[in-house]
Amino acid sequence: MDIIDTVNDLRSVAHTDLAAQVRNVAVILTSPRSGSSLLKSVLATHPDIASLDGEMEPFLTLTGNGFSSSADSDAFTQLRNKSALIDNIFDDMTMVAEDETDYDLLRSRWEKRLLLQFPALFSQQPAYQQLQEDLSEFFAHTDELHQQTENGLQDSILAKIFKNEIWRLDYYDGKKKSMCTHCFDEAIKLEEPPFVMPRQHRRKVTASDLTDKILLFKTPPDVYRMGLYEQLFPNATIKYLHLTRGYAQSVNGLIDGWLSPVAFFSRDMSKVGISLNIRGYSDRVDFGKRWWKFDLPPNWRQFINASLEDVCLNQWLSAHQAIFDGQVKTLRVSFEAFISHPGNVIKEITDYLNLKDIGALPVFPVTMATEAPKIRRWEKRRDCLLDLGEREEVKTMMDELDYQMDPQTWL
Repeated sequence: MDIIDTVNDLRSVAHTDLAAQVRNVAVILTSPRSGSSLLKSVLATHPDIASLDGEMEPFLTLTGNGFSSSADSDAFTQLRNKSALIDNIFDDMTMVAEDETDYDLLRSRWEKRLLLQFPALFSQQPAYQQLQEDLSEFFAHTDELHQQTENGLQDSILAKIFKNEIWRLDYYDGKKKSMCTHCFDEAIKLEEPPFVMPRQHRRKVTASDLTDKILLFKTPPDVYRMGLYEQLFPNATIKYLHLTRGYAQSVNGLIDGWLSPVAFFSRDMSKVGISLNIRGYSDRVDFGKRWWKFDLPPNWRQFINASLEDVCLNQWLSAHQAIFDGQVKTLRVSFEAFISHPGNVIKEITDYLNLKDIGALPVFPVTMATEAPKIRRWEKRRDCLLDLGEREEVKTMMDELDYQMDPQTWL
């Protein structure tokens, strides 16, 4: 708590009264490893959509909401410190900028983001002072910055900040080296790795945006806290997207993520006196008794002694069941359709949100990937996944999500 208090003080987020003026909100509901990061990154290029750089989870922790603070899982109904949570949301919320990059704003966003990513490090005064000096020196040369691509600028910033600890770059989305030999081992976690980086060519959301622009949110655990956005934005119309992906592809991606040494660390269970005994995980990796990965469904305690494939299957099943149980109206889109026919799916979404067409789609970035994207990657665990598919609960959910049980149709 001392570190969290220090991070809140250093971030020094300004108070705002904008929440009551918000009229339009869109929320992507999904299970983890279903492609929501990619979908959000594409939608965030729309000139009428505002979004966070990452997810809301760090701000929930900073304001005393969620697991080990106000709940025993990712599920909760009542918000604590709602005003402070809203302040953090608007501090991070940006839109596409038509003008040149505001480098003062970008510098501030990097400083605040780094405090979320390495709170134990940068809450120490010497490290924080050095961070400020490095960022000030880097952003002093704006003429040179104009000539860099977004990826180039991100690489340059990270190289400067972590010049003496270059291994920390492995925690960043898209920056992991193929010969990574260490594991995520931070004393406290706020943002879940792979860490996101502040996007360039963005501007802050203003009061004049709130009548006709849309605030877009994507955080998979939101399936367990229906009504959250209605509490945050009481005068807004909330529209929900239900993003689906077949069980085999999702579970395969989840298993890869659980075994990754640098990604998807969500809950340090040692802090609540839990030692995990998940077969194929706790007995396989050094961090396997301490760290839970991805969402924490309400029934997680039933799986602390299960097999890894059962844990991952439960995360897929529980998320989609929670969406159905929430009984909110949704536009359902499949990740498979998005990959196969992206223009059609984006058009369907923008029509649903009453937005103009997005126009030419951006080049799809590789986001939150544990290895290079590949069609039918699930086949590397074919036997295991097909066995899971024999379970009635899997067949039932696949049917409810409009998927066939024919493996030839699974991308």
